[in-house]
Amino acid sequence: MDVALHLRQVPGPDLTAAELYRLLRLRAAVFVVEQDCPYLDPDGRDLDPGTTHLWLDAPDGTVAACVRVLTEPPGGTRLGRVVTDPAHRGRRLSARLIDEALSFAARPVVLDAQAHLAAVYLRHGFVVDGSDFLEDDILHTPMRLA
Repeated sequence: MDVALHLRQVPGPDLTAAELYRLLRLRAAVFVVEQDCPYLDPDGRDLDPGTTHLWLDAPDGTVAACVRVLTEPPGGTRLGRVVTDPAHRGRRLSARLIDEALSFAARPVVLDAQAHLAAVYLRHGFVVDGSDFLEDDILHTPMRLA
């Protein structure tokens, strides 16, 4: 892992307001502003007891990349909100966070990948698990790792 980046792993209930703000800021900057997709990102699950946030802190105090790991009823895990700051792209930071999440995630692991990024998840062993669908005007591919 990059020496300059600090890996953080925090359960949802243990997030500080400042940490949550930094995560939400990155997610809004990319998903809402950059991708021009107005939607309500805070969905009520960030602070759940079954949620874990993984992120990489940059030396300047920003979040370089993050992923949210959710307990998925009736069993298993859902990965979501996988995002990398534009200033840190091309360094495989999200891939590193996915590897870290998969090291503790209960199987099966599911996610809905933006379709143009499905190959990223295929490299981690995920398979397509259904038909593509539109969510917030972005094509998504359901994926699963047994």
